[in-house]
Amino acid sequence: MPSAVIVEYDSAWPLRARHLLDGVRSAFAALPGADGFGYEHIGSTAVPGLGAKPIVDLQVRMPDLPPHARLTEVLASTPFVPAHGSRPDSPGVHRDSRRPGDQADDAAYEKRLFHSPAEGAILHVRRVDSPFARWVVDFRDWLRCHPGQARRYEQIKRRLAEEHAGEPDYDDYTRAKTAFFDEIQPQVRCWAAGS
Repeated sequence: MPSAVIVEYDSAWPLRARHLLDGVRSAFAALPGADGFGYEHIGSTAVPGLGAKPIVDLQVRMPDLPPHARLTEVLASTPFVPAHGSRPDSPGVHRDSRRPGDQADDAAYEKRLFHSPAEGAILHVRRVDSPFARWVVDFRDWLRCHPGQARRYEQIKRRLAEEHAGEPDYDDYTRAKTAFFDEIQPQVRCWAAGS
């Protein structure tokens, strides 16, 4: 996995996300309760005008997480395969990090991660009660409604990408963004509670 490279926004990203989510939705129809699953385009590629790594992040929320092997089997008809991370401690592979102030039990942060290198996409499968699943949606929507903050976030990402250029993966780049998330989290949560 190469180091992080931020590119200009591509208006094809939402179309690609919709196409991939349609395929995942069809595959997940084989799972119990699939009608109640939530399918979302998340991350920077879901914010119009925001420069990003050209990797589309997708999220599916479901009441309970099936075993990894079962999801792998169900996703066999899609381009998604299990993601293992670049390092043993790669962030967000098997579980998400607890955000400041979260009250949920540890099990709510468990996740299943898949990717499609050919499609340039990552699929995050989380529980519906995952505070992190809620956070990524709130953050996406907040950036959509606050273009000045979206521009600032892009500048921070570009600076961090330069700082971590040439590294074999973008794990440290990902961790470095946490300072920005911690700074704006109270604003995002206040905004989300009022919207």
